[in-house]
Amino acid sequence: MKKLFTIFLLAGSFYTVLAQPYAQQPSGATISMLTKKDSLAEKKKQDSIKKAMDTAAPLGYADFSWLNGNNRQSSKLLDNDYFTGDFTFDMNYTRSNNNPIDNTVTGSTALARNNEVGVSMVAIGGDFHYQNVRGRIMTQWGTRSTVVPRNDYSGYRGQYDLPDAYRYLSEAYGGYHFNVWHGINVDMGIFMSYIGLYSYNNFENWSYQPSYTSDNTPWFFNGIRVQMFPSVKTKIELWFINGWQSYGVFNKMPGLGFSIVSQPNQRTKIISNNYFGTDVAGAPGVKRYHTDNSIQYLLFDATNKKGPGIKREAFSLTADFGVQDGIAPGNVVYSPFGANASNFISGMLYHRIWFGDGMKWGWTAGGGFMSNPSRYLSLVPPGLATDSFLAASTPGAKMAGWDASTCIDYNPNQFLTIRFELVHRFMNIPYFNGPGGVTTGPGGNGYNSNPANSFNPNSYTPNPPGSPNFIPFDLVNSESRFIVALITRF
Repeated sequence: MKKLFTIFLLAGSFYTVLAQPYAQQPSGATISMLTKKDSLAEKKKQDSIKKAMDTAAPLGYADFSWLNGNNRQSSKLLDNDYFTGDFTFDMNYTRSNNNPIDNTVTGSTALARNNEVGVSMVAIGGDFHYQNVRGRIMTQWGTRSTVVPRNDYSGYRGQYDLPDAYRYLSEAYGGYHFNVWHGINVDMGIFMSYIGLYSYNNFENWSYQPSYTSDNTPWFFNGIRVQMFPSVKTKIELWFINGWQSYGVFNKMPGLGFSIVSQPNQRTKIISNNYFGTDVAGAPGVKRYHTDNSIQYLLFDATNKKGPGIKREAFSLTADFGVQDGIAPGNVVYSPFGANASNFISGMLYHRIWFGDGMKWGWTAGGGFMSNPSRYLSLVPPGLATDSFLAASTPGAKMAGWDASTCIDYNPNQFLTIRFELVHRFMNIPYFNGPGGVTTGPGGNGYNSNPANSFNPNSYTPNPPGSPNFIPFDLVNSESRFIVALITRF
């Protein structure tokens, strides 16, 4: 009896152990109900994501404030149903190791004067929007209103001074928004170009002095553009424009181009810009082809973490290739390669780290290279060096260089950037302003020898080599400089 009781006790214990996990398992009906509940929750989540994506601004469905060439601000001080204000004040001080006697900076569109506090750009304006009608106007005062227009030679064709007429406008266009796809915009006027990745507004950039790729490709286009957004992740843009950063048309044919932008996720941006035109003055037979391609990637993101430490890390990579091909008057041959080479090969790579509580600090390091035989896209040195540089800019003429920079930013809030930057640039030809300057040559006092020319709107001082009045200038192969900039934007 005792043995039988023991057997029953062990059997009961064994049954209890086996039955316990099964008793905890839901029945078939319960499993079905849970599965259905999970499916409904997942469907609700997906519907919520789809609704958010459908109503999101094109290319703004996530936090893209980390992008190089993109505005990091999340709001504007002046914003209503009819107008969104945009105001930028950009000031800088720069010093070159060459210490030119005339204080002039060469080969830059971000800088103009050495050893002086300068107002680079004051831009006041914004966006108008009402019943699908849109318009934007941004004025520009400061050194950029001279530095940028002076490199556009289309204004010499015909009458009326186009550089003076347009120089105080960085953007000015009107257009219409069509409610097709996620929007189609058709605009006419002056609008920004992002060939070369960097933004014209330095508040949006990771560094102050752009690499050669950006500084020698267009900041603006004048003409018609069509922006199409088939999805919130994609933009297709078509251009019918006067030319390559030109207020007017150099020949009979306007410039044509297109851009494709893809932001497949919040960590990636890919852009391809492509251009075709005839931009050699008086040479309609010479065609220009250019492709510009960039990728940006967010390597690390810990913006939700408070306190010190690295919060974000990203890089941007840009590669450009362009050629001029054809025959100009006088049987001057332009070819992509060879003895009469006229091409543009360049690239740049930048790495950015945001750190500190609230990401108030940023560090950027990078640089790039440029090869531009015939010098057809290179910024022309100002002053007395202009004529000699242009005379030597023939097919096959050598020009190649590299640059590197690093900077530290302090951003106490979304309206202010204080930047400290070191830059070194090299060119295989004398290109940067040397100690003797480009105004009165070695031994001069740094002042323009002919005051009448100092008011020339194109900053051009006639100085043809070999002429009786030829005055030498001082160009060198490299420069190192320090920049401190203060930029406010509202």
